[in-house]
Order: sequence, then C-alpha cells, then structure tokens
Amino acid sequence: MIWSIIFAIAIGLLLLRVFWLHVKSSTGNTKAFKSLAPKDKLAVLKECLLNNASTLNLMNLADFGKENGIDFDTKEYEPLLQKQLELAKDNANYVECDNLYVKECTWVDKITPLEFAEATQAKANGDRKLYIERYLEGVSRLYSDEAILEALAQLEADYPKAKPLGAGYRELMAARDASAADEKSLEALRKKRDAWMEELLKI
Repeated sequence: MIWSIIFAIAIGLLLLRVFWLHVKSSTGNTKAFKSLAPKDKLAVLKECLLNNASTLNLMNLADFGKENGIDFDTKEYEPLLQKQLELAKDNANYVECDNLYVKECTWVDKITPLEFAEATQAKANGDRKLYIERYLEGVSRLYSDEAILEALAQLEADYPKAKPLGAGYRELMAARDASAADEKSLEALRKKRDAWMEELLKI
C-alpha cells in the first residue's frame, strides 16, 4: 500500500541535503550535485531512480557506476522499469505498485552504499569508532527490509547494539504492516521511524 511505499522511501534518507538535491533535480546535473562526495552522489542517483523510474535515471546511475568502477547490470532493472510503465498506464492499484517497489528496492540494494567500503577501510586501520559510524550510515542508505536486517546481523559481532537495532526495525515493520493509511496513522509511523533512525546513527 501507499503508506509502506512512503515508509520505505523515507527509511533510505540520511541527509536532508541529499533529499533536497533530489527534489531540486533528478538528472544529477546541478553544480551542487557535482560537488558531492561519490557516496552522496550514489545515494542521490539511487533515490532518483526509486522515486522516478525512468530510462534517464537508470542511465545516470549506470554512467556513475562506470565512472567509479562499480559493476552492476542495468539490464536486470529494465523489466522492472517496463512494468512500472505498464502499471502507470493501467492505473494499477496500490498493492501492485507496492509489490513492484519492493522488487525495485531489492535491486537497488545490490549496489552497495559506498559507506560500507569506508567502514571496511576504517576497520583495517584500527579505527573502530569510524568503522561503526560509516557502517551504520551505510545501513541507513539501504531500502529493503532484508538488506537492512542482514546488514545489522553482520555487525552484531563487532557492535552488540546492532541486535536491538534489528529487533527495533522488526517492530517498525510490524507497525508499518498493521498501520492504517490515514494521515494520523502515517504521522505516528513517521515518528517511530525517525526515532529508530536517530537511535541507529547514535554511537
């Protein structure tokens, strides 16, 4: 349903600046976009594709991948893009759109946030604090439930707090799935999400 789409999109947002840039331009051609660090550019481009599934946004993401040595197959996304166009043309219901969005999120999450590479390097350098910070920032830039829970589970050995964070996210999932779609319910869900995100990024 539409509320779960809204929730999934919101979970992926870490920086207000990144979100503002996306609203400002989905093409990624602004001067402000070009000044961003690669990890932020990747986050913007993935957000653009999820919020506006189009050939242009897919190609922008593909071009970024080529320029930065990130390997992924855009052909895997093309059937999802085609389905998106079909659903829009047929005025599909929220359930169909939601199911497609989940598949799109799963594909996008195959493109690993660059924060995870920074976390790996920090761990190799013996900087535990930076390792945890960058890893959790990477988690915040994932979209699918499975990817978020798996990433937190992998962190548990180095960061015990990851376990209650995972439990908290499961509670969010349950609240989302049980929530009504009215404005009051969505606002309550947003507050729960914001509280979880704040706890996620608090070391």
